[in-house]
Amino acid sequence: MNSIEIWSDLVCPFCYIGKRNLETALQKMGMEESVQIEWKSFQLDPEAKKATIENPISTYEYLSKKYGKPLGWAKQITFQTAETAKKVGLDLNFEKAINTNTMDAHRLLHFAKSQNKQGELKERLLKAHFTEGLNLSDFNVLARLASDVGLDSGAVLKILDSEEYVADVQEDAETAQGLGATGVPFFVFNRQYAISGAQPVEAFQQVLAKVREDGSRPVG
Repeated sequence: MNSIEIWSDLVCPFCYIGKRNLETALQKMGMEESVQIEWKSFQLDPEAKKATIENPISTYEYLSKKYGKPLGWAKQITFQTAETAKKVGLDLNFEKAINTNTMDAHRLLHFAKSQNKQGELKERLLKAHFTEGLNLSDFNVLARLASDVGLDSGAVLKILDSEEYVADVQEDAETAQGLGATGVPFFVFNRQYAISGAQPVEAFQQVLAKVREDGSRPVG
């Protein structure tokens, strides 16, 4: 079984686009069942504040403040990203998207991995943030989203109310740094090949062809 490790953040639109392009490439190559995907944690902004009902942080406001640009600039670049996403079947609603710290959502993904639900939860969280405009640092929201993919909401709330999996999130980030990742998405195939960024489907197909070729070579 081939492995694909993917470092990404849940508020990164290019991570969502890259995910779709990889999935399309796997489908075209007929390799959906022959690879094991593991989602690794990476926070683009570990110091980001948690959004609250009283203080929701729009993506426009966050980008404007981070880069010292006007709101109009933030709206323009996100519009362009949303147009790119439409081409791969994604609906990114930046007008509703709430920027927040993603540590707790990443912790939850580690729990989901232990329950063999990581892939389903990853997709659910991305849709919740980019399409539905939900707050991914709200424990009740996270518990509901986890329940949507078959996880026990009570167990989820207990984990979120602790420090469980914090070390795992941090370890993922350190591993990414050791592998030379400077940003996300970052895809590593069998710890032999790596792709950085939301590459087109064809780029993923090229790497997958190498992976398949390696697997067909006789041992010894």
